[in-house]
Amino acid sequence: MFKELNPLLHSELRLAVMSILMSVESADFTYIRKETGATAGNLSVQLEKLSQAGYITVGKGFQGKMPRTTCRITKEGLEAFREYVDALQSYIAKR
Repeated sequence: MFKELNPLLHSELRLAVMSILMSVESADFTYIRKETGATAGNLSVQLEKLSQAGYITVGKGFQGKMPRTTCRITKEGLEAFREYVDALQSYIAKR
């Protein structure tokens, strides 16, 4: 039997964000936008969805006089990502 894929993580952009955050302590908005190729507006919406789910934290601050948004994956997000990968592997294993 196949494991269910988490619909929140099954979005290409949200999955890309989570993949980036898995490999770093934190990442700022500009870095994530460059890496994903997303528009600022779309990325903002997707970060909010991940934040509301408890998968990431979003911090707002300043670097000098410039505003800076920083994202980090949470323990819940890490677990959700691992479960998503396990679910994908269940589909691959059935081939």
